[in-house]
Amino acid sequence: MTIPVHWSILAERCKGTMELKEHEHKTKTSTPLKHHHPLSWYVKWGSSIILVFAMIATTNNLYPVNMILQGLGVAGWLWVAIIWNDRALIVVNAVAVAIMCNGIFVWIMTLI
Repeated sequence: MTIPVHWSILAERCKGTMELKEHEHKTKTSTPLKHHHPLSWYVKWGSSIILVFAMIATTNNLYPVNMILQGLGVAGWLWVAIIWNDRALIVVNAVAVAIMCNGIFVWIMTLI
């Protein structure tokens, strides 16, 4: 029985025997770099900045601005997660988008 390639790479990493290239660092990130995915890089950082402003709006009780900003931020992160095919980020941000949409819908219904 042969071990699949991805399992052998994982085994090498666990043993610490995997050879790094000269320019690689032991704590290398797997997040795509700006020059690999420039649009997702900008969306990622833009969404992060929007989420910081959403937190500021929440702590200052700026309702519903905080929900709208949070919705935009997590929607951006959901898009990035889909591009990266990162299931954990997809689940967390899809749930967050649903929660924010529900909150915005409830707020709109109170206006009617």
